[in-house]
Order: sequence, then C-alpha cells, then structure tokens
Amino acid sequence: MLAGLQPRASAMLNKSYPYYLANQPQTAKTMLEVRDKYSGRLATRVAVPDAKAVEKAIAAAVKAAKPMREFKPWARQAVLQHCATRFAERRDELAEALCIEAGKPIKDAAGEVTRLIETFRIAAEEAVRINGETLNLELASRLDGYHGYTKRVPLGPVSFITPFNFPLNLVAHKVAPAIAAGCPFVLKPSEKTPIGALIIGEVLAETDLPNGAFSILTLDGAHAAPLVEDERFKLLSFTGGQVGWQLKARAGHKKVTLELGGNAACIVDADQHGKLDHVVQRLVFGAFYQSGQSCIGVQRIYAHADIYDALKRKLVAATRKLKAGDPRDKSVFVGPMIDEAAAERLHGWILEAKQAGGKILCGGKRHGNMLDATLMENVPADAKANRMEAFGPFALLAPFEKFDDAIAMVNDSDYGLQAGIFTDSLAHAMRAWNELEQGGVIVNDIPSFRVDNMPYGGVKLSGLGREGVRCAIEDMSEIRLMVMRESV
Repeated sequence: MLAGLQPRASAMLNKSYPYYLANQPQTAKTMLEVRDKYSGRLATRVAVPDAKAVEKAIAAAVKAAKPMREFKPWARQAVLQHCATRFAERRDELAEALCIEAGKPIKDAAGEVTRLIETFRIAAEEAVRINGETLNLELASRLDGYHGYTKRVPLGPVSFITPFNFPLNLVAHKVAPAIAAGCPFVLKPSEKTPIGALIIGEVLAETDLPNGAFSILTLDGAHAAPLVEDERFKLLSFTGGQVGWQLKARAGHKKVTLELGGNAACIVDADQHGKLDHVVQRLVFGAFYQSGQSCIGVQRIYAHADIYDALKRKLVAATRKLKAGDPRDKSVFVGPMIDEAAAERLHGWILEAKQAGGKILCGGKRHGNMLDATLMENVPADAKANRMEAFGPFALLAPFEKFDDAIAMVNDSDYGLQAGIFTDSLAHAMRAWNELEQGGVIVNDIPSFRVDNMPYGGVKLSGLGREGVRCAIEDMSEIRLMVMRESV
C-alpha cells in the first residue's frame, strides 16, 4: 500500500457484485474483498459461492447441454452481437474496473476492452460458419454408392479457469467460443480480479441463453477442484501458471487445453541498424506494458554484436523515460504488479542475477508492489531471471555473433509460446519460423503481438492446444460422421 494516496471516487466503491449460478445473480453470506492494486484500499466485495452452489452450477450445465446444442447458430450469433454492443456501451466502466482491480494503466485497460469487444464480434461471425465436409468414399469399386458427411457438434458442459492479468479478454477467449459452439460453461475467474468476469455475466444475463448455459463462480483455487475433476465436464480450459500440468493429471478423461505462459525472446538482426528507434519503441512496449504481466511480454532480447551497444543505449534511455505511478493517470506507463508478493519475487530474481554477475542497466528497485522497469545484461544462463517466466517489468539483453547462435539462445528455454525477430532477411525469417521451438513466430514485431482470431498457444512448458476463436470452437466441438449408402 502506498501511504498518502487519495484515489478519486469510483463507481465500484460502495457496490458489491453477485456471482452467477445458472444465468442468475446470487448473493452470499461470504464476501471476497477486492482491493485497488495501486492504493491497497478496499474497492468492492463479491459474493462467494459455497460447495452446494458449485454442484448446482455443474448440474445446471449438464441439464443445459441439450438446449444449448439446439440453440440455433443465428441465436448464438445474436447473443454474441448483443454482448459486443453492450460492452461497447460500458467501455469506460470496464476500463475503470481493470484499472482498479488489476492495476492496469488506463491506456492498457482501454485497449483490453477493445479486444474484448473484438473477440465477441469474431465469435459472432464464427457462430454461423461452423461447417462440416463432404467426403468422397468411392475409392474402389466395392465402395460405389457410399458417401460421407461430417458436421461439428458441441462437446457439452465445459469448465474454464482464468488468470488475473487479462481479466476481460482471457475470459472472452473461453466464453465467446463456448457460446458460438453451443457449450454450457462454468467459469472460475481469478479471485484477484473477478469484477470483469462478473460484468460479462451481467451482460450475458440480459440475453436469451438457455437456463443453465453459464455460471460464473468466484471461487479460490482450493475450492475449484470440481471444475477440474468432475467427469460431467467434457473439457477443461485453463490459463495460468505451471500448476496447469497438475490440473491436467487430475482431469480424468476430459479434453484439456492449457496456456501456461513463457519467457518470450526477441532477436534483433544485424541489418536493423537504421531502424533501431522503431525497434526500441516496440521492445519497450513489449517488455513493460501492463507492468510486464503478460505471457508474451518481451523478457529476453538478443541483438547482433554489430548493433548491440547502440541498441542498448537507446533501450536504456527509452526505459528511463517511462512514467510509473497511479494507473488512472493517462501518462503512466508502468503501474503496480498484482500484489507485493509478485513484486518481491521478481525483485529477488533481479538481485540474485546481479549477485551472480549480471549488470543492472536501469531500474532494479522496488516500492511495495511497484517495481521499476528493469533492464539487465550479463545475466547467467541458469539464473531464474533468464530461465523462468519473469511476469513483471523486466527484460535482459545479450549479444550474438551468428544467427545460428541467436536461434540456439531462443531455444535454450523450457518455454515456447511466441518469439519475435526483427530482420530484413527473408532467409532469416524463414529459418526462424522453421527452427524456433515456439507456438508462434512474429516477424518484424515483438512476440507480444496477438490478434484474437489467430491460433495462439505454445509448446514445451508453455502449454497444450491452441486458443483463438476458431481453434477454441474446434476444441469445444467434435466431428460426427455420417456414411450414407445409395439404395440398392
């Protein structure tokens, strides 16, 4: 908590939020406090469901499976379009909620609201084009008169667990495809940032979704076991930390998709000398937007030795200019981390790397849950700041002599979500795409780039499966085959 701070009044103050059970808002005796991440002051409270409510939510989702399957594509599209319209109407409220509950700088918060709207609009388009295929089965004379057809059908009830860093859009990437696919769902948002999901619930409750189509339960992790283990769910989609692998082991026979983060790297090739101002601007954004709390935030920067010193000078100068402080201030770029424990963890990694021979180029200081935007070089390969996911306002720099070395440095990681490369060489771009062990390679931009219709996910410890609206719809549906023989 920062002493003496007096935040302006918020619409969230003096208001409490219900959870949602089978499309309906519910109050509870137990309330969860949600605090302003910058000031530490109480912002609002949310109702917490008990074990009986969890069971009712699952039973309602099972009961809603048939009505949701029969809910026509045009009706699913109408629900999604309504949501997109209402989110646009409540844009300022949603951005303020992000600013308070997540400590997200207001510019980043406004950008996330825009992506929320876009994700629902994309899902609305996809809802009416979930198509099948006609198969040619007449591959030999004995198969004359046989014809094959496929269609996609909803899996049934699905469960979602989402993290704190994108409280709107990471919820949207599960909820919107579920509606488009025709799957009832039970969602557990992060207990640190539940308000965005509950506002989404308010809007969903305005629609004609079948009863039981959705429940939004503000549980903590210790009470969310049924969402993982209950066999009535046909899919678990989890976004978060490495605990996801443990959840997968407990999930039984259901399908599981995991998005578990990364320590994203970006290569700056030798031919970028004349473009360093642009490259630096993108790297600074990628490393420090929303205080670095992004799975694809730039953490490792590998620059060719010919441009390393020039890039370092410009990068340090640009980082030092970043304003930190109250995320409500439109001029602030670096706000608080989600809590003091997260800031203390990363600060410890920085000090550990320094003790092992790393050099702090700028930043490196912590005040509560505010951590300076920090750049380091000479970080040992086995340091936590290099090997693990920083998930905060931190990046390291290292030079390379040969392009092969850069590829090897990026791949020397247990993670593989996305990587970036700045290059004018088509050959190097293609080699990066072919050889980098990543779910995605972004050419001439940072690995933090994401559009909400593209396949998104990683390899190694970064996860399993892909998100992006169409990919998620495919995961939440299955192919059903019909073979028809002409009458004889």
